[in-house]
Amino acid sequence: GAEPGDFPGDFRNGALDFGWDTFDEETKLSKRAIELNNGRAAMMGILGLMVHEKLGEIDMVADLPIIGALQ
Repeated sequence: GAEPGDFPGDFRNGALDFGWDTFDEETKLSKRAIELNNGRAAMMGILGLMVHEKLGEIDMVADLPIIGALQ
């Protein structure tokens, strides 16, 4: 079987090497935190797109600026 990775979700199989093993622990933690924050920002962006799509289906004016447009 495959060896366990450094962290949950580490599915590296040796085929691609982006130099992760050459970083020190502080750099690894920093890069992992940056990637988590980017993922969270992307999820919020997708959520915003979905909400905007649903606002159009219930006949609400979803136009910018949002303040005053929903009256």
